[in-house]
Amino acid sequence: MSARAAFLLLWGLALGRVTEEAVLIDTRANLWAEAESLLKPGAIVTLTCQSVLRTQEFQLFKDGVPQEPVRLDSPAFEHRFLLGAVINDTRGLYRCRYSTDGGWMGLSNLVELTGTEPLPPPLLSTETVSWITMGLNTTLLCLGGLRGVTFLLRREGDDQFLEVAEAPKAMQATFSVHRAGNYSCSYRIHAAGALSEPSATVTIEELARLPPPTLTLERESSEVLRPGSPATLTCVAPLSGVDFQLRRGEEVLQVLMSSTSPDRIFFHLDKLALGDSHVYTCRYRLHGELMPWSLDSAPAELVLSDGTLPAPELSAEPAVLSPKPGTLVQLQCWAPRTGVRFALVRENAGRRLVHSLLSPAGTKAHFELHDVSVVDSANYSCIYTDTAPPFAGSAPSARVELRVDGPLPKPQLRPLWRGAVTPGRDAVLRCEGEVPDVTFELLRVGEGEPSTRQWAAQPSADLVLTYVGPQHTGSYSCRYRSYWPNPFQSELSDPVELQVAGS
Repeated sequence: MSARAAFLLLWGLALGRVTEEAVLIDTRANLWAEAESLLKPGAIVTLTCQSVLRTQEFQLFKDGVPQEPVRLDSPAFEHRFLLGAVINDTRGLYRCRYSTDGGWMGLSNLVELTGTEPLPPPLLSTETVSWITMGLNTTLLCLGGLRGVTFLLRREGDDQFLEVAEAPKAMQATFSVHRAGNYSCSYRIHAAGALSEPSATVTIEELARLPPPTLTLERESSEVLRPGSPATLTCVAPLSGVDFQLRRGEEVLQVLMSSTSPDRIFFHLDKLALGDSHVYTCRYRLHGELMPWSLDSAPAELVLSDGTLPAPELSAEPAVLSPKPGTLVQLQCWAPRTGVRFALVRENAGRRLVHSLLSPAGTKAHFELHDVSVVDSANYSCIYTDTAPPFAGSAPSARVELRVDGPLPKPQLRPLWRGAVTPGRDAVLRCEGEVPDVTFELLRVGEGEPSTRQWAAQPSADLVLTYVGPQHTGSYSCRYRSYWPNPFQSELSDPVELQVAGS
């Protein structure tokens, strides 16, 4: 066998995350081959499957098809699968797994045994973020399918830049980067050996300030709140281990905080007063009093009303309250005076959720619902609040019931590949709808349970069938659904045929 016999690792990385409340551990197995086994022509090649927990049962997969499980006499942390020389019968895409009392754990990383040269590329990725800024140590992770190789990192257009890392007991190497640029990595089996193909390029940007976090209201806090109610706001940063700050306008707030992971914080506001009906932002910084703060998050607004002001009037245009799907519906909220903040309220299951907010110059606010569908069916009302002390709020208007009949827009399913899928590769299908904040489901024709599902804030999602084999051949459709605040489910898309090469 050639010393350049190729092993390629494709890793769906899910790092264990240390939190303030729990330690999340990736329990999937690791799979690798030893680089030294490639130095001897015709050498017997083994794949080592290493478990996180002691086990007596390991299983190897080849080209998406499970092989006969191996039962050990006593518990162990690894098992070596003897493959022999790299010939047609042993070439392929491999994964492994192990069992516990709770059943089989998830599949390991992917190792490709090809027997071809040159060495295939490793996978280069950012460990945290794809940018650098003052005080931040940005790292790149280069992953290969062999243990005991030398990794090399290069910067495009910079012949002087070369970082080298030995990995005698690992399949990966971590590199720190301090300059913006386009980076790629490669590896070699020994000092005199040829380099592998380079990885795909990863671009590192330099930012003058940390990018903004995301601030959201917890579900209960997105209602019209009464004075004395609590509220919780969640601030999520793009990296972990930072300091957070909540602001109301330009005022920095000192409030109770909690966290479940080092990239987010929960701000708890207790016993809100009418003056707390305001716009809030959050920001973060790296640890240190002198470190600069990030850009501010997009604002989140709390709405409080004591119901003491006269109720406004709400009307709809068109007046018919059963519009056709896809039309524009306008809701006008009228108050008896100017200088107030209007809130359109959507009522579901006894809860009054703030839909949108306006501050017009006059006494009337014009709210628009574009391309309405059955998703918009609900009871609507409106309120208004003072923007200056004493910050009183109105009683709600009379309800307007909006009912949109007809099915939800049918999504479209597109395969992100051409021809037949290579056994052992992933098959990615993009489901495109018209409704955001829904769960997308991929279903095989004739089966009731989804093959995979994914929630998405955007009206589309990439649904992945991992490590396909002949058993995945068939027709697939997708749909989208929501369970809250009002349950709905779309029709199925037109089907897409999945063919697996060789089946």
